[in-house]
Amino acid sequence: MSNDFQIFLELFPGESRIGGISYAGRKSGDRGVRIAGRRMTMAVKDTLTRFKEKEREKRKDLILDAAEKVFSTRPYDKVSMREIADEAGIATSSIYTYFPNQENLFLETTLREIHVLIKAMTRISNENIGDREKIGKIIDSFLDYIARNESYFRMMTLFMTQGNLTDESRERLFTVMRRVFDILDGIFVRLSYPGNVRTLSHFFFATLNGILVTYRKLPGRGEKEVIAYMKELGCVLKELIAAAGAGKTGVRP
Repeated sequence: MSNDFQIFLELFPGESRIGGISYAGRKSGDRGVRIAGRRMTMAVKDTLTRFKEKEREKRKDLILDAAEKVFSTRPYDKVSMREIADEAGIATSSIYTYFPNQENLFLETTLREIHVLIKAMTRISNENIGDREKIGKIIDSFLDYIARNESYFRMMTLFMTQGNLTDESRERLFTVMRRVFDILDGIFVRLSYPGNVRTLSHFFFATLNGILVTYRKLPGRGEKEVIAYMKELGCVLKELIAAAGAGKTGVRP
């Protein structure tokens, strides 16, 4: 019997069925199983491949989750791979199966969260609503997401103030960030903003991060109250941009 088919039977006991023939409960030496092993279809191989890939992604996410927690405590180059492995509950050597070095692990941790934001921004950008409303929804989505991901927020705050990447890693990060700015550029162009839209996109992103850094831990306020106030500040930003696009003010954000 082929090794792959044996693995399939072990992964799906009592449910193995190929070509309409059920092998539930049969032993590996049974003639039917031997025949099935020789005539195993591509469907079984595909199932095994998908299963292995799913398990690999789960392990990778486990490492990324642990890395995010550890990287949120201090700059990534001050962290050890052993600390991350301990947080994930795996051997240090296992990390290198997925990530060649610590900088790559930090970069992948960062990019994973940025891709989530890009997906949300793209969905909002494609909605059948006005561009002014899109700005407001992007602001709210951004603030809500970061507020729910405290470790990521702390990690990026440390990186923005103390981080240092190689030119190759920095370019990978910038390439992904340009996708964020491209989405914003498109909205600001449609709003007829009279200035440089890429500069405005940079300003928009920096302002939202500034709101988070300044007010995320506002003393004496509860979580909901803090988020509501940050969104109120974000609304001011939205109105400034909309007004500039409509030519209602001589002050460009």
